[in-house]
Amino acid sequence: MTDEYFMEKALAHAQKALSSGEFPVGCVIADEKNIKAAGFRRCSGGQHPNEIDHAEILALRALYDTNALDKSEKLTVYCTMEPCLMCFGAILISGIRRIVYAYEDTMGGGTTCALSGASPLYREKPVEVVPHVLRRQSLALFQQFFSRPENSYWKNSLLAEYTMAQE
Repeated sequence: MTDEYFMEKALAHAQKALSSGEFPVGCVIADEKNIKAAGFRRCSGGQHPNEIDHAEILALRALYDTNALDKSEKLTVYCTMEPCLMCFGAILISGIRRIVYAYEDTMGGGTTCALSGASPLYREKPVEVVPHVLRRQSLALFQQFFSRPENSYWKNSLLAEYTMAQE
């Protein structure tokens, strides 16, 4: 299976989030052949959005629930948006060494953090990051989200402005 194949699956989860009125982030965690866990963003709406139920965190929880972490270094996380610092840290601690994402998070992306100055827990965790796989498809979902007046999550933010300016 290819990175594009698994990213298409993550995009399907992002579409589920968008259809539910949520921020359109989807995530799948896979080995070379099979999806081991998946998740999509939840609780991003309303007056007090939940900043913990990110797609990556929910997928990691599902992975732990199925005890599928025994060969975590062989797994890849596929995200429709670049993981934030919280998710990036959780992925590193889980032992997963490869992250593939579709759309860059210009406001809160965590994958460009220099781990060389971090504590050993993070610094000693080499990780491969592959950006922009099926970026255009993911961008379209975020543009749909930000163009809907009823979606207030990150409305008028740097991310929203950047996203809407993309062609």
